[in-house]
Amino acid sequence: MQSIKNHLSLVLALLSILFSMQVFIIAERSIEAYKENLANNYSVVVVSKKTLSKEDIAKINPLIAESFELSPDHVIKRLDSGIDAKNTELLKVTLPRFYKLSLKHYPSPSEIQKLTKELRNHAAIKKVEDFSHSHDTTYKLLLLFKGMVTVFSVCIFVVTTLLVFKELRIWQFKHSERMSIMGLFGAPMWLRSAVLFRLAIMDAIIASALSYVIFKGIESNEWIISQFQSIGIEIVIFDSIGDFFKLASVAIVLSIVLASLIVVWHKEEV
Repeated sequence: MQSIKNHLSLVLALLSILFSMQVFIIAERSIEAYKENLANNYSVVVVSKKTLSKEDIAKINPLIAESFELSPDHVIKRLDSGIDAKNTELLKVTLPRFYKLSLKHYPSPSEIQKLTKELRNHAAIKKVEDFSHSHDTTYKLLLLFKGMVTVFSVCIFVVTTLLVFKELRIWQFKHSERMSIMGLFGAPMWLRSAVLFRLAIMDAIIASALSYVIFKGIESNEWIISQFQSIGIEIVIFDSIGDFFKLASVAIVLSIVLASLIVVWHKEEV
């Protein structure tokens, strides 16, 4: 029973590390997908004294993906108070040109400042509306969310790594007598510590398998899927091959490294 508890403690500690890792991966993917969604909906509006071609606008800054000329019709309709057709056509000619610029990706505040400056420096452009206030607020919220997730994941990783080290240390103490006897008979250190490495690798595999089951369940959960859809993004919550390989690799490598540190520590003590 005690052996099962020790195994369970180590598996849960490793599972906590893998869970925090995958949550961080999901957060990264969510932020990137949301930024892509924002990029598709975010645009800069410029007012020009003359007609500009798409090529002319694209040359101003490499961040510009595409440009569209906005029709002045809806502006004229708002001003329309019985203007005859001839004057309406004349008004269309005299109005400045309005362009909506879509960007290749969701820009940082510094990229927006640079883009706005270069647009305003163009001889034909009279005014630029970059919606910088709302953009900066959204961008800072994304950075804040990413920072909080990063801090949370790092804290979980550090604390649970220490817990894994402690559990392996307990197992090392339990088998210290047998290891000492094997040492008296000339067994090398790696052979004396085989049980510790076997425990570490086995529990790492169990933790990886449990993480696979948990995240496959999360991936198919309708409520979680609906939450992502409500903010207009779709992401891969769990990649059965790529993500599982990462998690299993981290669990096994971390367990072996910590077990090796314990072995070296024990050797120095002896």
